[in-house]
Amino acid sequence: MDKELIIRSSSETVDFALLKDGKLIELQKDEDDNNFSVGDVFIAKIRKTVPGLNAAFVNVGYEKDAFLHYHDLGPKLLSLLKFTKRVSTGKLKDFSLRNFPFEKEIEKDGKIVDVLKSNQSLLVQIVKEPISTKGPRISSELSIAGRYIVLVPFSSRISISQKIEDRAEKDRLKRLVKSITPQGFGVIVRTVAQGKKVAELDKDLQNLLSRWTAMSKKLHKAHHPSKVLGEMNKASSILRDIFNDTFTSIHVNDEELYYQVKDYLQEIAPKKESIVKMYQSKIPIFEKFGIERQIKTSFGRTVSMAKGAYLVIEHTEALHVVDVNSGNRSNKANNQEETALEVNLIAATEIARQLRLRDMGGIIVVDFIDLTNAENRQKLFNHFREEMKDDRAKHKILPPSKFGLIQITRQRVRPEMKIKTREENPNGVNGAEVEAPIGIVQKIEQDLEILLRKDYKKMTLNTHPFIAAFLTKGFPSIRSKWFFEHKKWVKVLPRDAYTYLEYHFFDKNGNQIK
Repeated sequence: MDKELIIRSSSETVDFALLKDGKLIELQKDEDDNNFSVGDVFIAKIRKTVPGLNAAFVNVGYEKDAFLHYHDLGPKLLSLLKFTKRVSTGKLKDFSLRNFPFEKEIEKDGKIVDVLKSNQSLLVQIVKEPISTKGPRISSELSIAGRYIVLVPFSSRISISQKIEDRAEKDRLKRLVKSITPQGFGVIVRTVAQGKKVAELDKDLQNLLSRWTAMSKKLHKAHHPSKVLGEMNKASSILRDIFNDTFTSIHVNDEELYYQVKDYLQEIAPKKESIVKMYQSKIPIFEKFGIERQIKTSFGRTVSMAKGAYLVIEHTEALHVVDVNSGNRSNKANNQEETALEVNLIAATEIARQLRLRDMGGIIVVDFIDLTNAENRQKLFNHFREEMKDDRAKHKILPPSKFGLIQITRQRVRPEMKIKTREENPNGVNGAEVEAPIGIVQKIEQDLEILLRKDYKKMTLNTHPFIAAFLTKGFPSIRSKWFFEHKKWVKVLPRDAYTYLEYHFFDKNGNQIK
């Protein structure tokens, strides 16, 4: 399994595309004007407490107040409030927490009005970016993420990632981390720390402690509200969270960003520094790696899959609905159940990819094709869970319901990735839109593969003149690629009478076959 990270920088945004064996599985955008990223820490002011919600609305400098629920305060809230007040007034200059006397923990199910008051200053961290009409969701239980560990101030707890299953390794890491963690801080050990030596963990810890100190120094003269600790640049934070030995290359089209990525990789994985490459071709970087094509064919309402099957994805305010369709595929399976299982397994793999690609969060309901065999339903459920394992967002998958629906909840921390894939209708219908040419071409290619398996000797494709030109112009043209791949020449004829989306295949006798 090869993983590639392609980074495209423009004047206002930086786009990150993660490819797994050439297939786009994650797409993220870093915008210059996004001042409220997950992980940012703000010194903020409590605007008002709302007893009915057991929550507070907090001014973090965004146009809409941030939402802070009682359960997101953290047990050490009183210690945090005391620390913030003493540092802000200049009375406390030692930020190590070694000699800082902690206050008692707040009650687990207490009331917000008993612990917070309007106009009070508080350190908070963004846990969910502003989405739609809502302001950011925040927490006062702070954490600073590093490569191998996450530092948690005002805690004494050391916890190990649940994805590390080896009991002996868990005990080793806990012992090592306990020996280097300073008083007043807790630590969460990340999955990538598996097998690492104490020197590497300590280096990461010292880096996080220095970030905590730098943030604390800002508090004395900080304007309320203001950001006091920002997440590292997006390229570094993505590498911090997803980089591993399976990465084979990182391509960057911006020189400054190239050196940033190279320096960060030198720090976290010196042996892999050579995989960072500066992209200098005149062909746009996303075009070169086939990402633009994959974006056009992956973000529409309809998503095509192998063997003629397809998904229909609908987004509503409350939830996302995914419908699985077998399409016009030809199949050699003996019965309907086998066909349904095969399509469902293909769909499960694609749905797992789509959730990451679009960053769909909240409630997702998938209507798979009905399976009557309980063993097959279990096989589908297990396969889906396996495909979702690589997803970094917290998620929960329920077994198929009586109606064959699978329900998923997936953590939503930033707005969903939306890319428009439809274009203005060139037939001149006012206000109407049609699929981009590449989407139609993908459907044509899928039908072509099915027909070639039926062994038609000569085929002619009749299509709209725009699509015909798209298939035949340039070298190598799309039609030439078909010939190299299938060793059969397809004659393409433009038809002025056809609508933009219309196409038909004919055999050597002129009979329509598709």
